Amino acid sequence: MHNLQKDWIGSVAIAALGAGVITSFAVAQGQNPFVGLGITVFAAVSAVAIDHFL
Repeated sequence: MHNLQKDWIGSVAIAALGAGVITSFAVAQGQNPFVGLGITVFAAVSAVAIDHFL
């Protein structure tokens, strides 16, 4: 049986992890942490939306 909820959660986790690595570097260079968090969330949601529609 195909579990869509698990696939969605996994996609969000992978996308957030990937975006979080780059954002962590930017925050280490002096970027505002809240901007970095916003970028991570936006990137994760965008990746999941693209994955869902393509």
